[in-house]
Amino acid sequence: MRMRKNAIAALATVALLSFSIGGHLSAADSQFRDLDHVNGKEKILSLKERGLLKGASDMQFLPSSKVTAAQGIQLISGGLQLSLAAIDLNQAPQASGLFTQIKDTAWYAEAFINAYYNGVDIPKDINPAKALTKEEFTHMLIQGMEKAGALPMIKIAPANIADDSELEPSYQGSIQRSLVYKVNVLDGKGNFHPKSAITRAEAAVMLYNALEYLNAHPKS
Repeated sequence: MRMRKNAIAALATVALLSFSIGGHLSAADSQFRDLDHVNGKEKILSLKERGLLKGASDMQFLPSSKVTAAQGIQLISGGLQLSLAAIDLNQAPQASGLFTQIKDTAWYAEAFINAYYNGVDIPKDINPAKALTKEEFTHMLIQGMEKAGALPMIKIAPANIADDSELEPSYQGSIQRSLVYKVNVLDGKGNFHPKSAITRAEAAVMLYNALEYLNAHPKS
C-alpha cells in the first residue's frame, strides 16, 4: 500500500541546522563572540536569530572551521526545508539503502534522505566526515535551492572565472548559476577557489544569500 503524502511528511521532520562539530548544539540568545572580524557576520547572526543556525557553543560559532559532508547536507536540507512532503513513495526510505557510509541512526541521516529525493547530487559512497570543498558545497546548495524554489532554467553568459581550469567540469554549471543568483562572488582577482575547503562562515553566508534570492523570486 502506498504511503500517503501526509504520512511521509510527518516522518520527514525539518530539522534546524545542526551545523556543528558533532550534531549536538546549544542555542542561546547571546551572540557569538568569535565573529568580530568575519566577513558576513550580520548574515550569520541573522540566520541564528531566525532559528536557522546554531553554534558550536552558546558563545562560539567557529567560523573558520571546515564543513564536513554531514554538516553541509544538514545545512542545505534544513535551511532550504527540503522534505518528502511532495514525494510519493512506496515505503519510508532508509539512508543506508541510498548511501554506503550513512547509518540510519546518524543524526544527519534524514537530511541526506531529504536532499537525495529533492534532486541533490550526492555521491553514493560519500564519507560524512569528509571536508567539503567550495565547489562541492556550491554544487549541492544550488541544486537544492533550485528545487526548493522551483526556479526556471536560465540562459546565462558565463562569467570569466580566472581559475576556471581548476573547476570540476560537472560543477561548472552550478557554479556559474551561483554567481548569477549572487550566492557566490569571485574574489578581487576573479578567482573562485573551487578546491579550497569551505568554512562554516562561508557556507552560512552562501545559505543566507540563497534564501535571499528565493525570497526575492517566490514560486509563481
